[in-house]
Amino acid sequence: MIPVPSKSNKARTEVLRRITAAIGGPDLLTPAEIEDARSHLPRAYRMRGTMGSTEVIALFEHRLLDYGACVERCSVAEIVPTLKGMLERRAVRTMAVPSGFPRHWLPGHPQFLNADSLGHRDLDRCNSVLTGATLAIAETGTLVLQSVADQGRRAASLVPDYHLCVVLVADVVETVPEAFRRLEGTNTLPTTFISGPSATADIEMTRIKGVHGPRILDVLLVG
Repeated sequence: MIPVPSKSNKARTEVLRRITAAIGGPDLLTPAEIEDARSHLPRAYRMRGTMGSTEVIALFEHRLLDYGACVERCSVAEIVPTLKGMLERRAVRTMAVPSGFPRHWLPGHPQFLNADSLGHRDLDRCNSVLTGATLAIAETGTLVLQSVADQGRRAASLVPDYHLCVVLVADVVETVPEAFRRLEGTNTLPTTFISGPSATADIEMTRIKGVHGPRILDVLLVG
C-alpha cells in the first residue's frame, strides 16, 4: 500500500491517489497506519553521536574545508570585526540580510539590504547574502536553513553567488539522526540542506560551481 503524504503536500497526495487508482492498487494508508509501520522499521544505524564537543566542531570544520568552503572561528564579542574582515576580503559592496538577523552583529560596511523585500533579480544583482542557520551536521558538513526570521526564504540562500552563514557552535550536532530529532518541532517549514558550495559535474566529469546555488560559501563558527 502507498503511504499518504502530509497535509502540507496536497499535490503529491493527489498524484499518488491517481496512480493508485490507475493501477488498481489498494487504498492509501491512514496516518495511524503509517505511524504503526514506521514504529516497526529496523533502525540499526547510529542514532546518537559519540564524540565530545571539541571533536564534533573539528569534524565539521574538516568537512566544510574538504567541500571547498572557508571557515573562521570567533567568540560572540568578536562577531562584528570578524564579519567585517571576511566581507572585506571578498570585496562585498552590497549584501542581502534577512530581517531577523541580529542587526547589532552587522559591521558598518558594506551596504546591507533587506533580503525579505528583494525579488529574484534583485538578489542576483546583490550577489551576496548573510544568514544564520537552524543547525549544522558535523558528520556530513551540512548547514540546515529554514524559513525563519534570521535565515529568510529559500531564494535568499540559493540565488546570490556568495553565501556567508553564521553558525553557533551550540547548534552543531554530530549525526544526521540527531539533526532530524532537533528539527521535529519545525519540520513543516521549508528547509534547505547545504553541504559546501554549489557544484556539479557534467557527463565528461567537468566540475562546474554555482549551478544550483552559491558558488562561494563562507562559514563563521561562533562560540
